[in-house]
Amino acid sequence: MRTIFFDFGNVIAFFDHQRAVAKLSAFTPLLPAELTLALYGGVLEEDYECGRIGTAEYIRLGARDGQLSCSPEEFEAAFVDIFTRNPEVCNLIPRLKPKYRLVLASNTNDAHYRRYTEQFADVLSHFDARCPSHHAGSRKPHTDYFAYCQLHTPHPPAECVFVDDYPSNVEAARRHGWQAVLYRPGENLAGQLRGLGVEIE
Repeated sequence: MRTIFFDFGNVIAFFDHQRAVAKLSAFTPLLPAELTLALYGGVLEEDYECGRIGTAEYIRLGARDGQLSCSPEEFEAAFVDIFTRNPEVCNLIPRLKPKYRLVLASNTNDAHYRRYTEQFADVLSHFDARCPSHHAGSRKPHTDYFAYCQLHTPHPPAECVFVDDYPSNVEAARRHGWQAVLYRPGENLAGQLRGLGVEIE
């Protein structure tokens, strides 16, 4: 193994959309479940994560669909404040860096990406490349996304490992030719990687 691809959300850091929903609920007559569906439950989120619309347009349409009376600035501030560090993975990444090419492979949108690359700059400084879905124009588990990620390593698929928390993404990575680990907190990720031949300092 020579390249390790890491998902971000619920791997490097945990996220909770309900933190944003709780703050934005003060600005809408919708119930929290209805607001969650408006912001995260359909084509709008997919278009944003695939880069088909930008942040300003997402906020405009999200505010419309969510019946939100807050300012765009208030919307974005609440929307991005959802991430907390996962020490297990954050502490492991620097131990991999001396021997492996590290690539971020994340379904994410512009606002979240800008927030977490600043919030977790110390961890992400170890990465050689980043492949957020809004740059790729596609997102996991679509084959086009994995083809885009492959462009960011000189190593063939058989020399790549992928870590993600979604079974469908792990299955898609294996179809692409990568080794893959389904991440679950507390299930000894380091040991699972060692089982695939990864050497950890």
